[in-house]
Amino acid sequence: MIARYARLDGASVLIDGCGVGMYASQIRRRYTPDVEAFDIEPDRVQETQEDTPHAVVAAAEYLPYRSDQFDTILSHEVLEHVQDDRAAVREMVRVLKPGGRVVIFAPNRWYPFETHGHYWRGEYHFGNTPLLNYLPDGLRNRLAPHVRAYTARGLRDLFAGCPVQVVVHQRVYGGYDNIIARLGSAGRILRDALYRMEGTVLDTYGLSHLLVMEKTL
Repeated sequence: MIARYARLDGASVLIDGCGVGMYASQIRRRYTPDVEAFDIEPDRVQETQEDTPHAVVAAAEYLPYRSDQFDTILSHEVLEHVQDDRAAVREMVRVLKPGGRVVIFAPNRWYPFETHGHYWRGEYHFGNTPLLNYLPDGLRNRLAPHVRAYTARGLRDLFAGCPVQVVVHQRVYGGYDNIIARLGSAGRILRDALYRMEGTVLDTYGLSHLLVMEKTL
């Protein structure tokens, strides 16, 4: 999916929020050796470095890279966690080459579950919370102050004033491996049906946004 919308073969690629380095590793092995990565968690960066040497500890709002450096940037489920998502977006655009693309996956506000858990009476509860993201902002943000979820307009508005254009914006559904493990063939049928909704009006309730932006200047 990433390769469909952004250049990977022989490209200079940045993994924005690399976690334990799975995307960095696979892109290096399949497409290009020119992969750099960062994460704010030192332990995760250390693990990433086992396969991707050019991984550093950094915050998304203050990238240690020169302007116009990368052909492609991948930000996979990262923006919802950073302190300042607008600053993080501006930094991605800054280090992207003109004509380069940033591929963003971020939680969809209209997915029926908040997948990051919630707080209740000062105690954190892990797991999927149904309908939490359908609540008004004030209440929703009290229950889930640790993570954002975006409407389509809200996500695109982060790029206001940046020299970019939209290449594609849709919602995507998840892999649902746990459901398949429990239900077998029925789970696969459900997942395949959901995948066919992607790119249609029925993707409104997908798990995540897929937003691809191209730098124009």
